[in-house]
Amino acid sequence: QVRVVESGGGLVQPGGSLRLSCAASGSIFSTLHMAWHRQAPGKQRELVAVLTSDGSTTYANSVKGRFTISRDNAKNTVYLQMNSLKPEDTAVYYCNAIGVPGSGQGTQVIVSS
Repeated sequence: QVRVVESGGGLVQPGGSLRLSCAASGSIFSTLHMAWHRQAPGKQRELVAVLTSDGSTTYANSVKGRFTISRDNAKNTVYLQMNSLKPEDTAVYYCNAIGVPGSGQGTQVIVSS
């Protein structure tokens, strides 16, 4: 099991930026494929971005070109840089290690003027 703690959410105006962080437990972090998901009120959870252990990335079409996923293996942390935020990006954002049990409480992002 990998425990994660997400942070960095908040209230931001449309067009603004936020950087989310996800600190993971365990000594095998560098071997894990990591993902960010989000869940908006009344909607199903959706995959936002994936970063594999070898550095390959995948993004949802809705965030491509605006969001960037990255990692710092020395800090057991994965990041989600979110730029040009839109009201439809409002959601609780979660990270997880793909294929490994364990999840965090998420971090709330609200994009509103």
